[in-house]
Amino acid sequence: MTDPIPARLAALKTTPTPDLKQQWRDLFDSEPPPFNRRYLESRLAYRIQELAYGGLKPETMKRLQELGDEIGTETAPGRRRRQEGLPIVGTRLIREWRGVEHIVTVTRGGFEWQGRPYKSLSAIARAITGTRWNGWTFFGLKNHRRQT
Repeated sequence: MTDPIPARLAALKTTPTPDLKQQWRDLFDSEPPPFNRRYLESRLAYRIQELAYGGLKPETMKRLQELGDEIGTETAPGRRRRQEGLPIVGTRLIREWRGVEHIVTVTRGGFEWQGRPYKSLSAIARAITGTRWNGWTFFGLKNHRRQT
């Protein structure tokens, strides 16, 4: 007999959202969070597999709890803080400008575009457009219209 789990996982992609929310209620015994469809699909897929094949080993759960507790303390060794407001290192910012897709990667020292380091998004936006832009606005990280 074949394993029905892969078929259930594949069916999540075409299941209507209200049905996904009902599956969430059935599998998690709680109301679904107000997140997007992809989130629901991924969490449901994990839960289906967890119930069918078993979850994480107790040792793994214990280690994850220890790491979480360590990160939760202000004096945790090796704890990295990100500069306030900056995206997390490794984040890729994608912007299409005049039919060309531009990808910027957030680095520890700033940003990287086309293999070159930059200290600001505004410098990258200026290099792309040829005019002065607020880099945060150009890459959609800041919306001046929402501010009052």
